[in-house]
Amino acid sequence: MKKIGFIGLGNMGLPMANNISKAGIEVNAFDLSEKALIHAENLGMSIKQDSKGVLEDIDALITMLPNGSSVEKIFLEDNLLEVINKRTLIIESSTISPGISKKISTIAKNHGISMLDAPVSGGVKGAELGNLTFIVGGSQADLEKGLSLFKIMGDKIFYAGESGSGQIAKLCNNMLLAVHMCGTAETLALGVNNGLDPVVLSEIMKNSSGGNWSLEKYNPYPGVMETAPASENYSGGFLNSLMLKDLKLASELALGSKSTTPMGKLAMQLYEEMMDDGFGTLDFSSIQKKYL
Repeated sequence: MKKIGFIGLGNMGLPMANNISKAGIEVNAFDLSEKALIHAENLGMSIKQDSKGVLEDIDALITMLPNGSSVEKIFLEDNLLEVINKRTLIIESSTISPGISKKISTIAKNHGISMLDAPVSGGVKGAELGNLTFIVGGSQADLEKGLSLFKIMGDKIFYAGESGSGQIAKLCNNMLLAVHMCGTAETLALGVNNGLDPVVLSEIMKNSSGGNWSLEKYNPYPGVMETAPASENYSGGFLNSLMLKDLKLASELALGSKSTTPMGKLAMQLYEEMMDDGFGTLDFSSIQKKYL
């Protein structure tokens, strides 16, 4: 692919687009934030003043937006599906409701347009390093078309199934992520309150049956892992507001399928409390604050 469009230049989208640009592919970029556009321009991207401007001469369009309403606005209210070239592959990487994803994919298909739902795992650091995990729903043939782009932005690509399947798998993953982050923060505080060094305790649990991603890659206790948001006053990263959004979507998914998710519900309650406490713009590992 020679040129792509990228809409959504937030904490995740900007480094993803930058990796594509660094790979020698031209990038038409758009975001509602003027600051994000300036940053993108400084990185060598061609910035556009609206979403339709991004569509000029592109082979693929990637979107990375904060919620389902933003995705619906871009594709339905702004009528991108009416004007996009039918040869353009759409890769929608936001984490949204599977129902919205399926609806937009169906409309795209009716217009003769190929569309994948491809939410990601790996956080901001994964986006910066280009080692994200993509969880893809849609046509396997379309996945093959976009494989070169996925390999630039990530190092693991999983095919989950038909349209919407990528979103379902991502919501299951994020519910588990929230559960083990809450449990990790709680357990670390328990050890510290009883005289243990959080660094020593983390190392013990990492190498024992309690080991998990939060301990190994994203430790929530300040000072334990210098590359983690916890050691930067929980700035950047994956915001509490976004984690709560994903947990609510997972709760809706559970309700619709009559699935029992008591731990998911408890995690959602804890992140709702974080929002009530004014911590919405902090990284989700700041759940540790509840126990300090």
